[in-house]
Amino acid sequence: MSRAFVNEDQAAAQAEQPVERQISAQPNYVTPLGFSELQAKVAQLHNQHAEQAELGDEADPQRVAELERDLRYFSSRLHSAQVVTAATSRDKVQIGSRVTFVDEQDQQHSMQLVGEDQADAAKGLINWASPLGRALLGAQPGDEVLWQRPVGDQMIEVIRIEPA
Repeated sequence: MSRAFVNEDQAAAQAEQPVERQISAQPNYVTPLGFSELQAKVAQLHNQHAEQAELGDEADPQRVAELERDLRYFSSRLHSAQVVTAATSRDKVQIGSRVTFVDEQDQQHSMQLVGEDQADAAKGLINWASPLGRALLGAQPGDEVLWQRPVGDQMIEVIRIEPA
């Protein structure tokens, strides 16, 4: 067989491999709920992988590769997770705190600081290491903090902290 055919076969096989998920270099702090969600995600992926394995030759190779990639990522995140104690303070923003703040346009926002894998901005769950999370972390009610955003910095005022 010509060497060109071997290289084409290898290139086609590599094209089917999903791109690996990047693991953050930041500490993997998670809330107790975030840890439970990571455990559930790994269990779900194991079940889905087992279902594909049961299909034998009929299994979708692309789906199997994606499941294996996701299992590597979420298993790694689960093993590196550092569960933080549930936020109990109303005096200082911690990971797990629900924070209400006012922006420069006098609009009120409420967010909860969570771990990277639990973050979902649409649900008001903000990664503690994001620009907003870093601006809020350690703040107290009445503090004005600088939120460094790609579209321009903005001063925000913390008006309430609730344990989650």
